[in-house]
Amino acid sequence: MTVDRTALRRELRNRRRELPAGERIAAAERLAAQLLALPFAPSSGHVAGYWAMDGEIALHVWQLRLPRECVYCLPVLNDNGRLRFAPWRPGDALVSNRHGIPEPDIAETSMLEPEQMDLVVAPLVGFDGRGHRLGMGGGWYDRSFAFRHQRPAPPWLVGAAFDVQRVETLDRADWDVALDAVCTQSSTLDCRSSE
Repeated sequence: MTVDRTALRRELRNRRRELPAGERIAAAERLAAQLLALPFAPSSGHVAGYWAMDGEIALHVWQLRLPRECVYCLPVLNDNGRLRFAPWRPGDALVSNRHGIPEPDIAETSMLEPEQMDLVVAPLVGFDGRGHRLGMGGGWYDRSFAFRHQRPAPPWLVGAAFDVQRVETLDRADWDVALDAVCTQSSTLDCRSSE
């Protein structure tokens, strides 16, 4: 059965936007615990999150609880259609990209390539029990981590979402890069043995 991905994206984005503020705050707290408990969570190195927008589950609690030896990074859109990653701490300068998403305002020479990351947490619009994911449709993460089709982790790729974003089933396209796990406020789905 083919799913209308545009309609599904709209429905799932509405679901996450409709969550009350108190529930969102509590979910961010519980998500941080799930991410820190991952069996492959690094104790040092470069880890990336995202700037939560459009009702996405927030990562600020996780960022603040990372081991001291971890360098937190945010994604930066590159003109070649791939993401790069820039170290960022609260208070550091930000600029808005062409989609209005804040990115660190740092020199090109300070940015990291996807291959240099140890763990990347990506926002999801939807996911299923096999760890198949539905993103915003731009393909940024798939293009950036396409090298993982030939060389599995690292970096480890983890999707982050609210429980309400889980659907029964999603088809996986040939270009989709597999996730190693999906974390929500209530559970972790280990996808490393999924098809």
